[in-house]
Amino acid sequence: MTFLVHNHRYAGGNELHRSLETPNMLIEHRTLNPGVLPAVSCTCTAISVTLAGRYLVPRKGDDAARSAVTVQPGFASIMPLGFEEAEVEIGARVENVHIFLAPSVTGHSALHDYDADPAKAEVVRYKGMSDPLLREIASSLLGVVSRPPEASDKLFVDGASAMLAAHLVSKYSNIAQRRASPSPTLSYDKLNRVLDLIDDRWAEEIGLDELAAEACLSPFHFARLFQKATGLSPHRYVTERRVREAKAKLAEGRLSLVEIALESGFGSQGNFNRTFRKHTGLTPGQFRIKQRS
Repeated sequence: MTFLVHNHRYAGGNELHRSLETPNMLIEHRTLNPGVLPAVSCTCTAISVTLAGRYLVPRKGDDAARSAVTVQPGFASIMPLGFEEAEVEIGARVENVHIFLAPSVTGHSALHDYDADPAKAEVVRYKGMSDPLLREIASSLLGVVSRPPEASDKLFVDGASAMLAAHLVSKYSNIAQRRASPSPTLSYDKLNRVLDLIDDRWAEEIGLDELAAEACLSPFHFARLFQKATGLSPHRYVTERRVREAKAKLAEGRLSLVEIALESGFGSQGNFNRTFRKHTGLTPGQFRIKQRS
């Protein structure tokens, strides 16, 4: 990863699940024990959402902006790129989801959603606030890192990073009060181009950026407009396409479950079993038996 120095201030905590790293984002689920977090110069925008634990954080220094803040479940903090964060003393064990966002992602949102110069758009420091959307995004990403990897994770995480970047720029940046650019539309022709691309490559790994580029839209606008047009998120649409193809292969009865899993883009039989059961209520084997009866 090019935008993040891995020896960040939370590295001393215990990782509860695997971290997930993409070119745009790093997600970690950690517990932090009582002690002192070292000072840090932020190399990216970092968002922390507290899941468990409650304590008062006294901040060192005379600056009033570094006053004490209460950490409690559901609260979030934002440390933007370039922010110089002082030492922080943790008074009790706390469990957090940490999200590290590449600078290019918020810059892209500023340019495409606000027609603002990315170099002049800055996310600002916020601490100890309650934000339902940040909690929802953190919860959905926690769901990804707390289970085995799946073939469609990249598409899901790309969508979450686009939504997160747009939210940060619209609510927590120096251009937050600026009127957004007129919303683009997803025309019938553009939608058909995207659907054709999915039909051609449904078994491959497809990124949100690639689908958005096919529609000549920013990832954030594309994800929102695609769901409005189809009733499904891009991630859900691609997954259901794979499940539909897998059903047809199971009904034919020629291929093994492993072969169907790989040919249908699930990556492994384990992922195939979990995803298929989630969408149909049956395991692939149960579905095949039902088709034969």
